[in-house]
This record gives sequence, C-alpha cells and structure tokens, in this order.
Amino acid sequence: MRTKLVIVMLGLMVFAIVATALSSAHTLRISMTKQIDVQLNASWPTMAYGLNKAYVHSLNEDGTSSDFDPTLMGLNSSYADIRDADGTLVYVMPRSRVAPTNGSDQPLLDPQEIQKLAEHPLVPSTVPGSYRNSAGWRTMMVPLQSSNLNLFLALPLDHVNTTVRQTAVLVLSTGMLAALLMSMIAYGLTGRSLRPLINVERTASMIADGDLSQRVKDYPSETEVGRLSRSLNAMLAQIEKAFLDREASERKMRRFIQDASHELRTPLVTIQGYSEFYRYGGLADPEAMDSAMGRIEAESKRMARLVEDLLMLARLDEQRPMEKQSVDLLVLGQDAVEDTKVRAPDRTVKLVGLTTERPSPASTLGDDARIRQIIANLLTNALRYTPEGTPIEIAVGVRSLVAGAMDAVVEVRDHGPGIPPDDAKRIFERFYRADSSRQRETGGSGLGLAIVAAIVQQHGGSVALSDTPGGGATMSISMPYVPVVERPEPEIDDENSTGS
Repeated sequence: MRTKLVIVMLGLMVFAIVATALSSAHTLRISMTKQIDVQLNASWPTMAYGLNKAYVHSLNEDGTSSDFDPTLMGLNSSYADIRDADGTLVYVMPRSRVAPTNGSDQPLLDPQEIQKLAEHPLVPSTVPGSYRNSAGWRTMMVPLQSSNLNLFLALPLDHVNTTVRQTAVLVLSTGMLAALLMSMIAYGLTGRSLRPLINVERTASMIADGDLSQRVKDYPSETEVGRLSRSLNAMLAQIEKAFLDREASERKMRRFIQDASHELRTPLVTIQGYSEFYRYGGLADPEAMDSAMGRIEAESKRMARLVEDLLMLARLDEQRPMEKQSVDLLVLGQDAVEDTKVRAPDRTVKLVGLTTERPSPASTLGDDARIRQIIANLLTNALRYTPEGTPIEIAVGVRSLVAGAMDAVVEVRDHGPGIPPDDAKRIFERFYRADSSRQRETGGSGLGLAIVAAIVQQHGGSVALSDTPGGGATMSISMPYVPVVERPEPEIDDENSTGS
C-alpha cells in the first residue's frame, strides 16, 4: 500500500511538473514573440525610410549607394528586402548579417506566404526558414508609399526557441529532482503513518494462527485506524466468546450424552437381564415371574420419565413460543400444598408469605401448566432429599426491586440437611446430583432442577438457592410481577332493562 501510494503521488507530481513546464514554455514563447512584434512595429518606419533611400541610391547613374545599418537600431541578425507587387526580389539590405549568401538562414517568402502577408499588411506573422532546423522567422510586410513596392522585415526566432527550451529543461529537471526528493520523504512519512496498519496486520496473522487472545493496540478514536482497532477488538471479543461458548457447549453436550447414556443403560440392562432370564426358563415360578414383571415395569416407567424429561428440555432449548396468560402464584401455591398433602400425608406442608405468615397474591404472565411443573419439581426435590417428617413451607408474595420494579416470588423452603456450597454452584445443571455414586434409592435423574431453571428462564425470571434460617435449603423463583387489571362491570339501566 505504501509503495502504491508513493507511486500514485509521484505520478501525479510528474504529470503536474510536465504540465507546468509545457504551460510555462508556451507562455514564455508567446511573451517573447510579442516582444519581437513590438520591435518590428517600432522599427519598421525607420527601416522603411532607410531601405527605400538605400534602394534609390543604388539606382543612381553614378553607382553611389547609401548603406543602411540596422544594427544601429538594435536589430541584430535582422533581415530586410524590397519586392515588387509580384513578389520579385528587387533589393536586399546590403549589410544584413543574414544577407542571402550561401550557408545563411533566411525567411522563405514563397508566393503563398507573400500572399498571406499582403492580405494583412503591418501584421507580424511567422514563416519558416531556409535551414532544415531553423526556428523560423517573425516577419511582416510594409507597403512603401513612394512606390509600388513592399518592404519585408524579419527577425529570427532562434533566440526564442533557445530560451524556451532552456526554461523547459530547467523546470523539468528542477521539478523531477524535487519530485524524487518528495517521494523519498513521502515514502518515509507514509510508512510511519501506516505503521498502525502493519501492527493490525501482525495481530491478524497471530489471530489467524489460532491465538484469539490477541488484541489490536488502541489508537486515537478520531482517526480511521482508531475506529478500526475498536471495531476489530469488539469483533475479536465476540469471536473469542463464541469459541469459548462453543467449547463449553460441546463439553456440556458430551457430558449430557454420557449422563443420558448412563441413565438409560441401567433400566435397559435390567429389562434385558430379566428377558434373557425368562427365555432360559429361570422364571417358571409364578411368584418369580410376577416379581420380574414388576421390576421390568418399574424400570420402564423410570426410563419413560427420563425420556420425557429429555424431550421437555429439548423443547425448552428450542425456545418455542408459549401461550402466556395471567397466573396467580398464590393459587398455584395453594394447589401445590393440597397435592403434597395427598402425596406425603406424613409431611407438614403449609402456605406462608415471604416475610409474614399470611401470603399475598402474586400475579405474572406465563404458562400455567409449566409454572405448576416448576413448583411440583421443587416440592419433589424437597421431599426426596429431606428426612421423613421434615416440614416444608411454600412462600408466595411480591418483592420490590430497584427503580420501582417488582417481582412475583414463590419459595419452597425445607428444613433438611441443606446443600453443600460446592454442590449449590451446580445444582441446576443437567444430570448433576449431589449423590455422585448415582445410586437409585432416591430415584432422581438430575433433570428436575435443570427443567425448573429452563422454564423460569423462558418466562424471563430467575431461580436462586439460599439457606433456610435454622437449617435447610430454600429454592426461590422470581418472575416479573404483572398486576391483574380488573374490568369494571357494565352498568345496567333499570329503566330500559326487561325481565323475563
């Protein structure tokens, strides 16, 4: 880029120098030609008188002549002659330095040139010279009033051409030298100006080699390179984040596949084992057959629940649109309390408020069935991982946030052993269970809380885990609070109403 910029600049400078030289030469030629024309116009009356007198003396019978020297008038190297109306040469200035002798240059006044000059007397015109390399002559015709003769006065243009040529060469040589010097300076300055782009190029090369942590140096924001560096750094940050997210997603996917395979393999092995045992005749006893069928049915149901949970997470990951409606968490909490009393009659489950014993309505927009599933999963998790007889509270209410915003909140509080801090960080991950031995006594697959987190996220809310005062764990679900707008009942005009 630097070489191209300098070459383009040098080309423009050379073009400007050549154009300047040509225009200067043309202007100088016009100026010097006008000076010669001024000399011709100023000297022709005296020249006409002197040459006419010399011509008359040359015709005297005694042969005496009166020589006329034009150099006395400052007309060096001038040429003058007298011709008749037909253009025939009748007299030449005798002391002219360019008198018609062999080897001397003189203006070529052929009939065409003479005719042209005759049409515009006393008007200077340029005619060629007799030499091949002649610069030409500036001549004009002066009619002699005393006779039917014409005076042709001419000055050479050699000095004009020489001066114009020297001026053009001087302008070109000086300009080319200046252009060369400016190109060298421009090459250095351009390299210095493009140094940030070179740094960007080097950084891009390192990034192309796989080092996504590289960043372009920050430059002033008012420059193009500064704006480019900021855009590149922002783009690189997004790309690096995308790569890290992809790697994390791939790790989660591999772990998900491993966990799903492990979870599905156990019931499948159980079903396959009892099937092979039956095929080899090991279940001839009706009681053994009933026991085997019961185990196969239980494992099939557990596998079906696992598949349903996986399908639920897959649908949630697709972010399918939901049919949202106004949902009161207080109503859902009350229903969950009644259902839990039926499922676990030995447990004490009650509905309370967030800060008081009395719950308050907390409405939001969402999918009624999925929010019910959230509360059911949290209650199942609390029942499963707490000792028998441990009380559970469902707290419902509205919590104020900053800037006047409010959240509808439902909490499931247990008073069990709680969750260790290391497990609390990963409790909402898929297939994660605090029971790392994966024994089946609890019957959990590690997907219940992951489904809760996915559904809450789809509703624009958040889920959090905290310690219950006095011991235990509290699962808190927060969703945007949307108050229910009560529509006023239409007024009935008793006078216009009719009864049946």
